[in-house]
Amino acid sequence: MTEYDFWKIFSRMPKKVTIGDITLRDGLQHEEKFVSTAAKIFYGEEMILAGCREIELTNLGSPEGIPQFRDAQQVLAYFRGERFKKRCEKAGISCDDITFTAVTIRETAVDTAIEFKKRGIGPDRILMMVSTDPEHHFANSGSTLSQYWKEAERCIKKAADVGIKMCGTVSTIWGSPITGATKLEDAVEFSKRWLEIGAYDIEHADHDGSASADQVYRYFSMVLDEIPYPEVHLAHFHETKRIASASVLAALQAGINRFEGTLGGLGGQPTNFLDDCPVRGTGEYYYRDPRYVGLITMEDLLVMIDELGIEHGYDVDRVLWLGAKMEKTIGRRLRSEAIYNGRTMKEGHPEFARPGLPKLIQKLGEEPGQKIPKDWAAKAVLPEKHRP
Repeated sequence: MTEYDFWKIFSRMPKKVTIGDITLRDGLQHEEKFVSTAAKIFYGEEMILAGCREIELTNLGSPEGIPQFRDAQQVLAYFRGERFKKRCEKAGISCDDITFTAVTIRETAVDTAIEFKKRGIGPDRILMMVSTDPEHHFANSGSTLSQYWKEAERCIKKAADVGIKMCGTVSTIWGSPITGATKLEDAVEFSKRWLEIGAYDIEHADHDGSASADQVYRYFSMVLDEIPYPEVHLAHFHETKRIASASVLAALQAGINRFEGTLGGLGGQPTNFLDDCPVRGTGEYYYRDPRYVGLITMEDLLVMIDELGIEHGYDVDRVLWLGAKMEKTIGRRLRSEAIYNGRTMKEGHPEFARPGLPKLIQKLGEEPGQKIPKDWAAKAVLPEKHRP
């Protein structure tokens, strides 16, 4: 007989996961309108109050290239300030349990993070990124891979000296938007390189929604065979074909227990236009239609994880409320379905019942709850041609 218990089929599948929120960084980097500092602080704080414990707050790269993050210092300072600490204390949250991350693609950004740390407003964790496709890597960083590995090694050491952890991202695992197919084996090797030079954890990234579920399962199985510590690995899925939830399920089945998403599925390539002015970003968009890109939607991901019965630590209804507010902030319909259709309620929606069924049952002499005619057998008898 078929085994019906999901967890017996996929024995590595976790019962508890961590879901980080990267709305303020990856989510907003693709927006062509500046989002106010007040709004960034509001959503960051509210997500923490809703249960988030791993949050990306900003990008410390040059404001000339990514002006959406020109307020990085103000945002970081708020989350190290007394007002935020008091709100957490009132909600019974220890600030020590929250990991604040800032993206630092190049060494100058790492130096900024270190300076902020010394001033008491720095991040706990920073992030650098390599792509297995040298062309994609060059587009993002302006360096060769060999140059970058040396730079990253240097940065990890000096960040560690002030107590900042480094997350090493591996990108273009399942394909590159520039050169096409890539090798999973290269990404596994790059993951090991990050740990070799001192990275704290690895973000495994599908930056353009190239991944298919079978290849996600294969890749993470390969990774966990080589590095069998799920807490080291973080899955990052972009959504360009509405299949990222299948990738999450495949990663769960392989044994991954850390994920991240954005409210409304915001995100994508750094914008090359802000407000009324072209900006550098990472050059021309490599998406066919840059309106329909982003990360897996936090709201829908949470509902999926919740309904799988996996522990996640969030107040799902509060996150759905925040998703609805984010649509107003951005000024357009975003990509969450759950904020409109809600969760699957076991108690159903009795208000949609058609009037008259109890009276009809009584009139016909049926029993309440009766589902088949009284004179039928209790169990169906299959025709022989349909039997197992």
